[in-house]
Amino acid sequence: MAARVREQPIGIFDSGLGGLTVVQSLRDLLPAEDLIYLGDTARYPYGERSVDDVRRFAVAIADDLVARGIKLLVVACNSATVAALDTLRARFDIPVVGVVEPALRAAASTSRTRRVLVIGTRLTAASGAYGHAVARLGLEIDAETYACPGFVELVEEGRADDAETYARVHQQLAPRLTARVDTLVLGCTHFPLLARPISEVAGRHITLVSSADETAFDVRDLLVTAGWQRTRSTADGGSLTVLTTGDPLRFRTLGAQFLGERLTDVRQHRIAALDRDQDAA
Repeated sequence: MAARVREQPIGIFDSGLGGLTVVQSLRDLLPAEDLIYLGDTARYPYGERSVDDVRRFAVAIADDLVARGIKLLVVACNSATVAALDTLRARFDIPVVGVVEPALRAAASTSRTRRVLVIGTRLTAASGAYGHAVARLGLEIDAETYACPGFVELVEEGRADDAETYARVHQQLAPRLTARVDTLVLGCTHFPLLARPISEVAGRHITLVSSADETAFDVRDLLVTAGWQRTRSTADGGSLTVLTTGDPLRFRTLGAQFLGERLTDVRQHRIAALDRDQDAA
């Protein structure tokens, strides 16, 4: 049983391109694993949607990926993790990994002042999910969550380094960085692409924490514990299948910035359940 499961792929999804930062970390840490990534660019940004809508999107996408025979599902989107992680874990027999708890554990181990600022989408900030997770994990940190609307759109438009982006990041973020905050959690998988302007505003005394690497470590630990990790002895290198509900050409062009390498094969993919809902509306 374990040998058969070991050869199955890992499924990852996000509202768009941001989850490719998690894919990059998974490929670095688990190079033999086959990965299937689905970016729902037809419906991004999730952070401006209702919790019910995002939960519906997440369930439909997860159903699609699970039907492909994945052994583990990564919800590489903070908004979808907030809205749907518990639902997905109850729905499927395979492990489902989100991005909230790994980032908080990393922040707790990094912070000296115990004051942490989490920046994310409106949905993430309004949910209180990070505060609930701090209590659930028993972490001795004070974590405030702050919404940064528009950041996702800037990244998806390929404008991470232009002057307007630097100005917007400074305007929104600078007033929230008090003297006691020493750790900043990038509570959206799109935000690592804004690391340069964010770091410029935050300064050297504030450590940036991204959930991507920490999530990859969680995935590895789950696979090792279950005996499901592929190794170099079973594969020279894992494959990467990239699907998008939007424009494949645009996804391929911008996706290279997230992944750090060229995306040569991006396929357009329709989620039947969501397309039916859209047609009915």
